[in-house]
Parts: sequence; structure tokens; C-alpha cells
Amino acid sequence: MNARPIRLLIVDDSAVVRRILSDSLADQPDIEVIGTAINPYEARDKILELKPDVLTLDIEMPLMDGLTFLKVIMQHRPMPVIIVSSLAAAGSHKALEALQAGAVDIMQKPDSARFHAEDTAVLAEKIRAAARSRFRRQLPSEQTLFTRRHPAPATDERKRHFDPRDIILIGASTGGTEAIRKVLTRLSTQIPPIVIVQHIPAYFSAAFAQRLNSLSQIEVREAQNGDRPKPGLALIAPGGHHLVLRWNGGHYDIILNDGPKLHHQRPAVDVLFESAAKCGAAPNALAMVLTGMGADGAAGLLSLKNAGAETLAQDEESCVVFGMPREAIRLGAAREVLPIERMAQRIEEFAGRRALTSSSAAV
Repeated sequence: MNARPIRLLIVDDSAVVRRILSDSLADQPDIEVIGTAINPYEARDKILELKPDVLTLDIEMPLMDGLTFLKVIMQHRPMPVIIVSSLAAAGSHKALEALQAGAVDIMQKPDSARFHAEDTAVLAEKIRAAARSRFRRQLPSEQTLFTRRHPAPATDERKRHFDPRDIILIGASTGGTEAIRKVLTRLSTQIPPIVIVQHIPAYFSAAFAQRLNSLSQIEVREAQNGDRPKPGLALIAPGGHHLVLRWNGGHYDIILNDGPKLHHQRPAVDVLFESAAKCGAAPNALAMVLTGMGADGAAGLLSLKNAGAETLAQDEESCVVFGMPREAIRLGAAREVLPIERMAQRIEEFAGRRALTSSSAAV
């Protein structure tokens, strides 16, 4: 006997968007659109009546904005929510606030009369991942975590210097924006360079980097072609571009490209990890796969481990979606499996081992 389909409620004030989303999912046998709503008040009534498994939610709506409604949902009837948002700068920042408030994922709002087949595949996978996700009620007291910097961890008073090949690599997908926030905001500035691939739509990645930069002791920004990773800096792959790490005679270079998607993703974690393995970074690298759907990053993490890297996977209990870490663990790619709360500490330990401390200025 087959399991019943995932019950989806679409909440958007645009009739066109409601139709596009509904039509695009009509051929998915495991997903059933059980209703639509034009505003949060109608959505509230349909949630109580229809009991959906997953919600898609617009940010900009009349009567009550989607972010306010999401916070009400997470306090009174927590459920998996996928934000469907425009590419506008204001919409991008609000979508990220929604992820911090408990939404599972972001989907770019359709900008044409229909979804392409690949867009439909991505949306369907996001819905499936949301239905399997772990989430919890967001407490009001936790909101302070999103608007203040954490105290910098205590480190050796001497200035740390690192081998130019030392590097930290992070890959994540569904639930990763919050997981990465938990890691970066707990780091000191005296750490090797960090390069991050988070599955995120184009335009949202810049807002994501800006928000993390405002919350972290380290510098965080969206990567640009030709960037050079440096200690105390985290570079985030821009949505829509693969990020390749290349060794260039004494330093790493960041190379961006718009090559074919891998695992339906661009950027893809495997592209970063495999490039790091190929350019000889592994003996000086700490790499980790965090929460996310699918298998992206598992094969690349195994390549890094086999070449001598320290490799980590997030544990199931602290993941929103355990797909990517589970695949990495299944392949034997992770030397350690840790909760997200331990990852920052693990990075600091790696930095301490790799550091060449000196009381004098770097040469």
C-alpha cells in the first residue's frame, strides 16, 4: 500500500503564481495541492480545515505580511514552510528573516507564465524535503540570537599565522542558512580562510552574506571571481554560479563559472570539494557537510578524506534534513559526526593545530 501524498497548501496573493505552482505539481504523484489561499487569514482557516503537511508562503501579501504570519505559525502550529519570494533586495532580506524564524527553505517566485521542468523538479524536491524535515516551535526569547553578535571565543593572545594552503570548506542545503549562522557567529577572527557553498537562489546569496557579516566577528561576503581566500574571511558562493578553488603559485584563487548544474544545483558542493582535492588542498583542509537534501557533497567529501583532509558531517539530531550528511556518512566520507553546536569548536581546534603563533607581525 502506497503512502498518502504530501498535502500542500499554497499561500500567495497572486492568482498567476497560485496557478503556476499548482499546475507545475499536477504530475507529481506523491504531492497533492489540497488548497490555496490569497492571504494569511484565509490560510489560517484552511490550515485548520485541511491540515496540510507543508505550506508554500509568499512574503509580500495584503492584510498581514508573510513573515508576521510565519512567526504566528511557528509559535502556535509549527509546520514545514517553504518561502516563495521575489528577487527584490527587500524580498531577499525578508526571506532570510523567514528562514531564521523557522521556514525550511526558499524558492524563487516564478517570473514567467510557467515553471520549466527543472524548476518543477527543484520545487518538488523542496516540498519532499520539507515534509521530512525536523523543526521546532520558535520561542520569542530566541529572536535575540538573530540580531546580536556572539562574544568572540577566547584564543591565544599571540597573533596566529597560517600556512597559505590551510583552508576550511563548508557545504550545506536545506536548513543550511541557520546551520552556517550557528557556526560562523561563534568563531574568532584568528582562523584559516573559509569557503562556503550553500544551495541558495541567485540574489539571495548576497543578502545571506550581508546578514552573516553583520552578526559575525569574522568578515563574511559573497565571493567574486578572482577573490583570494584569507584568514578571518568567509566567502560564500553566489547563487547561480559554481565555485572552484584553484592553487596559483602561493595562494588560492576563487574561480566562478556557470557550468551545468550538478545534483540540480549551481552552486554545487561537490564542485567546490572536488576542486579542492584536485588542487592539493586536502592535507591542509577541514571540510564539512551540513544539513541538506540529496547527496551533494558526499562524493567530494570522500575525495578530500582520501587525500588527507579532516572531514565532518552534521549529526541527524541537529539536521533539518539529514540527506546530505547521511550520504556522506554512508560513503565513509566523514571522519567525525558532530552536532551543529560542536562545529565552531571543531574549527577553532583545527585553527589552533594549524596555527604558527608569533608575537611579531606577519612577514
